[in-house]
Amino acid sequence: QVQVAESGGGLVQSGGSLRLSCAASGRTFSSYTMGWFRQAPGKEREFVTASWRGGGTYYADSVKGRFTFSRDFANNTVYLQMNNLRADDTAVYYCAADGSERRATWYSNYGMAYWGKGTLVTVSS
Repeated sequence: QVQVAESGGGLVQSGGSLRLSCAASGRTFSSYTMGWFRQAPGKEREFVTASWRGGGTYYADSVKGRFTFSRDFANNTVYLQMNNLRADDTAVYYCAADGSERRATWYSNYGMAYWGKGTLVTVSS
């Protein structure tokens, strides 16, 4: 089992950047698929990115080219670098982990097994 906790949310102007962090506990952190999801006010949860333990990363079309996932195995931490932020990126961002290695579409539809409490990102236009 793994526990994850996000940090780094805040208020940023449109076009700006923000980096979210997610600290994970557990000795087997490196064996987990990690991901980020978000939920905007009044909307359903949305898949943002997933990164498999083998190193591949998949991004939703809405963030491709603007967001970058990275993993620091030494510190059990993953990051989401968000550039060129837009007002429609405003949401609570959740870090997630899963012990499986499924297709991104599966995680997009069904989520992951372990979730953080979320961190709010607000982009002002």
